[in-house]
Amino acid sequence: MAKVPLLSGSRLALVDAGEQAVVLAPPPPVDPIADVAAAVRDALRFPLTGEPLEARAPRGGRATVVVEPPALPLPGSPSDPRRAAIAATMNELIRAGIPIERQTLLVAGGLARRLGQRELQELVPPEFARRFHGEVKVHDAEDPDLVELGEVGNVPLRVHPALVQTDLIVTVTAAETVLHGGPAALLAAGGSEALRAADAYSLLETAASRGWRAAVELEQAIARRIPVIGVSLTLNTPALTGLLQGYPHDPEAVRRIARFPLSGVFGRLPGIVRRRVLRNLPSELSAFAVYSGPPAVAHAEALLRAVEARAVRLEGRLDAIFIGVPHTTPHLPREAPNPALVAYLALGHALRLWRDGFPLVEGGTAILLNRFTRRFPHPTQQPYRVLFQALAGGARDSEELVEAERISSNDARAIAAYRDGRACHPLLPFAEWAACQPALGRLGAVLIAGCRDSMAARRFGFVPTHGVNAALAMAHGRAGGQSRIGVLLSPPYFPLSVRSDTT
Repeated sequence: MAKVPLLSGSRLALVDAGEQAVVLAPPPPVDPIADVAAAVRDALRFPLTGEPLEARAPRGGRATVVVEPPALPLPGSPSDPRRAAIAATMNELIRAGIPIERQTLLVAGGLARRLGQRELQELVPPEFARRFHGEVKVHDAEDPDLVELGEVGNVPLRVHPALVQTDLIVTVTAAETVLHGGPAALLAAGGSEALRAADAYSLLETAASRGWRAAVELEQAIARRIPVIGVSLTLNTPALTGLLQGYPHDPEAVRRIARFPLSGVFGRLPGIVRRRVLRNLPSELSAFAVYSGPPAVAHAEALLRAVEARAVRLEGRLDAIFIGVPHTTPHLPREAPNPALVAYLALGHALRLWRDGFPLVEGGTAILLNRFTRRFPHPTQQPYRVLFQALAGGARDSEELVEAERISSNDARAIAAYRDGRACHPLLPFAEWAACQPALGRLGAVLIAGCRDSMAARRFGFVPTHGVNAALAMAHGRAGGQSRIGVLLSPPYFPLSVRSDTT
């Protein structure tokens, strides 16, 4: 394949890495479940282990249904099957004897910006939203009424009161990573201290994840008080439909997009037009498996199935990899990303979606396709400006950074903006920068292809380059000649199963 199309912000970049380049594309989607609601009902009646929902639900009691904002996978789709799964779960609670008015929908968003009314309405199907008469609560990591349930290490485990003032807890999530879904949804309804400490070397392996261990310990602490059951969906890789049907798994669709005669015209359109076109591209997101049981058990099984079905096998590690970074944030509501979020999408998310081994050799090169412009929309992304300023001089880990985080965690104005839903939590930028460190610790250089703000790139310790060809030449030079280049067809980002013993 001569040229590969990748998103670079809201533009389409054609990457020609040579005939020997390794094009990484996900497998075709698995046959989806025709009726997600019926699959959820069956899963709750026949869990992987433990009692079914009906045996756990006290008639006339209270139930808390814990969900996460559907920010992952990226990009999302209006056809998100989690909407039907949430409605089906709450209908099953009614059938088990817990009326709808005694059900609480708890939206656990962690440190991300708290959802507003518009986003909350999109969590369930419109018909169900109209007849829902229970409570909807959006978690607040700084709520003084959070209930302490112990600690993991020296970090206190505090949770939303709705997780202790109830008779039953049901999590309804999709298995995306070890830090998203399952018991992590309970952690996302906790305090900022535990959320900041929740890290993972790989987003698909539990062994080196403090976040997974903390989430499991929290689940166990809650389960000693209150029955807990989880529903975990295994999602297919999001796929485009319509004229672009088949991208990114179909090589012919990739070639068709690369040969599209108006691709150059698209890049010259105003940015607002390009973004609107990209947002309105028809897409499909489906589920192919549903599991139930203790949240950690159901989530682990669903995640294993997701990796098996969605991962691309990489034989041997790469010297360099191209990663397209879209013009969107990894959180809801979607916005234009600032440079810190561009780094997080590529290094903290895409390059942590691996199993069995890191996909690049030690000292390898990551090439990020993005203009990397210095924009911090007010007030929603103001906490990221604090991180940006603390990185003066390109220091990736410094006393100044630690001090800036300490000051941010006690910034009354920033915390008030978070609690009002106007911005993310002031600790989130520091948590996301920490999420980039596993990749940065293995890489020798991060190149920003097509960079328009060289000072911003250098502030992060990255190398700005004029375009794809310049970045490619630099990657070959760093490898001492012709290097093994990978091109990650993204977004959407997908798992990499790395067989590193063939390097």
